[in-house]
Amino acid sequence: MCRSIKTLRPPVLPEEATETDIRAAALQYVRKVSGFRAPAAHNQEVFDRAVDVIAEATAELLAGLEVRGQGGRRAG
Repeated sequence: MCRSIKTLRPPVLPEEATETDIRAAALQYVRKVSGFRAPAAHNQEVFDRAVDVIAEATAELLAGLEVRGQGGRRAG
């Protein structure tokens, strides 16, 4: 996939992923999938919406993951 996207769950990331971490990963994903580093003005709205949706899904995923040896689900 994209080498710029880092793993956001423990123990790879020792502390809880921040909203900034999650948004950065979502942005990198949308850039990779769309093939645009920065979209043209006529694509900006759909590009930004995709980043928002993916960031939200990522936060939900991280909040629901159970990591063995971490004592249950992460708060998110």
